[in-house]
Amino acid sequence: MEPQTLESYLKDHAAGDMPNAKEVAETVEALSRGAIEMRDIINQGVLGSAFATAQETENPDGDVQKGLDVLADDAFLNIVRKVPVALYASEELDHPVLVNEKAPLGLAIDPLDGSSNIDANVSIGTIFAIMPVKDDPAEHPAATFLQPGTEQLGAGFFIYGPQLALALTLGTGTNVFVYSNRHQAFVRAYEGLEVPHHTHEFAINASNFQHWEAPVRAYVDDCLAGLDGPREKKFNMRWVASLVAECYRIMMRGGVFLYPGDQRKGYAHGRLRIVYEANPIAFLIEQAGGAAIDSVGRILEIHPHNIHQRVPLIFGSRDEVRQIQRYHTEESAMAHRSPLFGKRGLFRV
Repeated sequence: MEPQTLESYLKDHAAGDMPNAKEVAETVEALSRGAIEMRDIINQGVLGSAFATAQETENPDGDVQKGLDVLADDAFLNIVRKVPVALYASEELDHPVLVNEKAPLGLAIDPLDGSSNIDANVSIGTIFAIMPVKDDPAEHPAATFLQPGTEQLGAGFFIYGPQLALALTLGTGTNVFVYSNRHQAFVRAYEGLEVPHHTHEFAINASNFQHWEAPVRAYVDDCLAGLDGPREKKFNMRWVASLVAECYRIMMRGGVFLYPGDQRKGYAHGRLRIVYEANPIAFLIEQAGGAAIDSVGRILEIHPHNIHQRVPLIFGSRDEVRQIQRYHTEESAMAHRSPLFGKRGLFRV
């Protein structure tokens, strides 16, 4: 039996009774065509004109912006002009763009996540969230994107790696589609994906350890202490610095990802953006049985006040996320520790 294609899956969704189901399906299908084009451009690497002529600038939020970031943003904006999207909000733009004020959807997108890894040939991706339009899109364009993540109608990411893949949720579970050259289409590779509830793997940028708050230091110390530490098991540490690559790995085999706020200037509230990074990732992970928090509370329940608002992000295997949450909310999680690890550790003095 042939695997189901993305086109067939979206056709089934469009025939259902979910809000704006037809329009959501049409939008995802258009984004998938854009991702195939982006894959072809990315695969050219430094031999392609998009790399050769690129100069680094800064996006509206102060992050380094490569030429390929701008190219990806322009490409996806042009794509959504042909689908029922009223508003387009992007990491690369100051304000939402009004596309079609009579359309029912808003699209928030990180056109090229992990672009700092382009030169190193590490997997990068495109993250998106589909929202219902709220208020008059011409008068209040930001309002659509300042809804909590629970209002998302669909979310996902394309990952440009050894395989071109789409992780997608439309509110009825998380599925992964892989692009097949033989079928010339995305085909479903994983149906109703389930993130393992338990894990022995975590991802964090350990170079920032001196800036972490006490709960994060304690958690990492306890993991690295291994069998003789408070957790009484071995952990592996990972860090790719590509959100889509980290999330894909966690969806495939479990684990947790931490990008907490820390004591550096401008990092108190984390660095990842809630509207077009944290919310879609959290939706995918929750629909796969995992959890996503901002250290204390559920990501999807946060009401953003700015489309580029940053947020601490911790997501992955449910039980481990809850354990990290306890480090932030329960003194006993750090207080009841063995004398060996109670006062000092690998990242604590």
